[in-house]
Amino acid sequence: MRVLVTGGAGYIGSVTTAMLLGAGHDVTVLDDLSTGHRDAVPDRARFVEADVRAAGDVLARERFDAVMHFAARSLVGDSVADPADYWHTNVGGTTALLDAVRAHGVGRFVFSSTAAVYGDPAAIPIRETSETRPTNPYGASKLAVDHMIGSYATAYGLAAVSLRYFNVAGAHAGLGERHARETHLIPLVLEVARGLREHIVIHGTDWDTPDGTCIRDYIHIADLARAHLLALDAAVPGRHEVCNLGNGTGFSVREVVDTARQVTGHPIPSREGPRRAGDPAVLVAAAEHAAEFLGWRPELPDLAGIIADAWAFHSAPGTPADTAPGER
Repeated sequence: MRVLVTGGAGYIGSVTTAMLLGAGHDVTVLDDLSTGHRDAVPDRARFVEADVRAAGDVLARERFDAVMHFAARSLVGDSVADPADYWHTNVGGTTALLDAVRAHGVGRFVFSSTAAVYGDPAAIPIRETSETRPTNPYGASKLAVDHMIGSYATAYGLAAVSLRYFNVAGAHAGLGERHARETHLIPLVLEVARGLREHIVIHGTDWDTPDGTCIRDYIHIADLARAHLLALDAAVPGRHEVCNLGNGTGFSVREVVDTARQVTGHPIPSREGPRRAGDPAVLVAAAEHAAEFLGWRPELPDLAGIIADAWAFHSAPGTPADTAPGER
């Protein structure tokens, strides 16, 4: 297939692009490099530096079979501080993209959504039928896009799949996670191991969990990217399918830190801090529907393996792990 990947210079988008190319697809990446990195785009992919709202110009030049949509703002805290940016980019940008998809006859659409649409869930594990009640503008903007995609599929025959997941980590094919301002636990822990910060802060140790720290579902980036390729093939015209992705079991903050100590051989000092407002105690996704509809199951669920792959990426000589967005 000929596929347009928006946000393909980012962490998840770049790994998925590499897998698409490896599977024989023809790929064009569109990214404004506001958070992505030019050197993360695989050499065999064509690259267009532009805002997602300019996707119509790309789609007008040649026939595309599918769009994979990763371009988005994705920091919870920033979405609370500056919600306008999230509504304009995530919702406004996707509206423009979907209109371009419709105008140029693109038949398939795969959306990188988020389990943040569920907010603080009433039951664990979280299923696609769970109530959606996002607690921040980021989750709300992604839920709005999911609703939008569903309406386009029903009205215009679009074959669409939204994939919802929580924490992604690890590395694949020399591509890994690097942000100018890191907020995710595993790369933050590895920054301590690399000597870039003195300690990791554990936010809350009195949660109703076995060791008192929050539990989260982690998924390997290779498993996540593979799910996007499966969704591309599974999409059905006139139907919008939603699939949760996860390992089905969670790992606590202490488990992540302890495992990172074992993997890196670094003591990784930690300090206990107060709970963060809005943090649920446990977030774990049920992925039975993904198994049924996509034929997807995590192949790399081991936490030590996920962290080891991330550590190999960040500690490799010459890895551009700390460049600012757009650089290199």
